Amino acid sequence: MVESAMNVDRLAASFQPYLLSLFRFITGLLLFQYGVAKIFKFPALAYFANIPPLIQAAGWLELVLGALLMIGLLSRISAFILSGEMAFAYFLGHMLKTGEPVLLPLNNGGTAAILFCFACLYLATAGGGPVSVDTAIWRASRDEEPHFRQAAE
Repeated sequence: MVESAMNVDRLAASFQPYLLSLFRFITGLLLFQYGVAKIFKFPALAYFANIPPLIQAAGWLELVLGALLMIGLLSRISAFILSGEMAFAYFLGHMLKTGEPVLLPLNNGGTAAILFCFACLYLATAGGGPVSVDTAIWRASRDEEPHFRQAAE
């Protein structure tokens, strides 16, 4: 019984890097959709019809950095900036929306902002995973490094 549980754990662990890449892609896609809705008004949502400049700036961050997260380019720094943006969105746009602090996310509508904040914070520390442009660039530079070293000698 214990041995089969260890085998299942080992099998699940073998998929972990690829699930990290999938998690990065989905997180980026979800943030990207908010950016598209805020900047390009697609789909047309009444909530994003006439947004103030601060929300428009947030939309540009979500659009550009969400796209970078989807492809896995500059994943750590993009995720770190988006984590900060989502923390800022929670405190300013949800917790203090009414002027008085509403701490419970169920009451202030900030659940998604908190989830995005910590998902992006995790990605900022874990990286983009093996299926990413960052990894492809790193592998290519690592493979080319000996050739440059040999040419220099």
